[in-house]
Amino acid sequence: MKRKAVVLAILAVCGTNTASQAAEPPRIKFKAEAPLQLPADIHFGEVAAVTTNSKGHVFVFSRGNSVGPAYAASAAQVLEFDNTGKFVREIGHNLYSFSFAHGIRADKQDNIWIVDKGSNTVVKFNPEGRVVDVFGRKDEASDYRPPPDREKPHDMKAPTHRLGTFDQPTDVAWDSQGNAYVSDGYENSRVAKIDKNGFWVKSWGERGTGPGQFRTPHGIAVDSKDNIYVADRGNARIQVFNTDGKFLRQFTLMGQVPFYELKEGQPNPLPMFISGKAPVPRGDDPNVPKAYPDVPPAGLTGVPGAPDAMCITPAGPNQVLYVADVNPSRVYKVSLEGKVLGILGNPGGKLGEFRAIHGLSCQDDKTIWVADMFNWRAQKITME
Repeated sequence: MKRKAVVLAILAVCGTNTASQAAEPPRIKFKAEAPLQLPADIHFGEVAAVTTNSKGHVFVFSRGNSVGPAYAASAAQVLEFDNTGKFVREIGHNLYSFSFAHGIRADKQDNIWIVDKGSNTVVKFNPEGRVVDVFGRKDEASDYRPPPDREKPHDMKAPTHRLGTFDQPTDVAWDSQGNAYVSDGYENSRVAKIDKNGFWVKSWGERGTGPGQFRTPHGIAVDSKDNIYVADRGNARIQVFNTDGKFLRQFTLMGQVPFYELKEGQPNPLPMFISGKAPVPRGDDPNVPKAYPDVPPAGLTGVPGAPDAMCITPAGPNQVLYVADVNPSRVYKVSLEGKVLGILGNPGGKLGEFRAIHGLSCQDDKTIWVADMFNWRAQKITME
């Protein structure tokens, strides 16, 4: 089947078409840069996450420094750059918890927190780059975990949650009191709360599609009023909670953002998400958009607007969310109420284009950093 026909078939299955699609939000003008300067002997792998601290220094969590066999090799490296893009140092070289890079954030005290999906740990570094706290525990070298069954949907059997442990966590954020919230993630499908002293407080959520349930909570952010925003990627929505885990509301970007249509002969920017397979419906509700058929078994991951990465601008009267999808890979400016205010970028390999956005960091109201994963780079985006 030709690509154009595939996309038209997908649109039909999703219960929408280009004529009925809502008007496209305005395109935001921006300047794109890739200013980070690596030493000759260091290279990025897939850039999973990026963040900045109060000094404007940039920290990249890359799937570089790979060691081990082809299957289940360790791939995680933290690299620091100054505010001009000059390389400063590597942090935690060959750290025990470094297994598979996923998330990185800087807190208000300039501590750097990494979220490692492979080792099931969240690690806190002080500004000097020393480990000061570890949450979760890596499997021992003698442990054996059979590889996951990729053909089995994630929501067929909910896992048993254990206090103080993670199973493929994804991101971390903090409220105004210094409590940390971890999106825990691919397997556990919940949010964990840890107090400012490092003690486990509680968790909420389970695998599913209802309010307060998740299918791969992939990102998390907190606004100035301590509302917790969770990017529920597999359900293609953002859910909002209070600090006790009470569900407040949810919203989706689908219906507000246009589908990306491949033109005849146009290179496919994300071949892992759009292929020649015929689309098949998922579920019986005709009003629910259906997933592409060949995405990972986490539901609506591949639908345009499914939130893959998220950040919120610094505290102020006009906070907004920036949200990115993995397919087709665009950034959306979104009000805290869930209205899409604008779109940045297109899929591709040039500056200002993206392939599989995996992380976002809001440096200030006009500047965001994008973890452009499949392009193996971090881009600095400055709104004009």
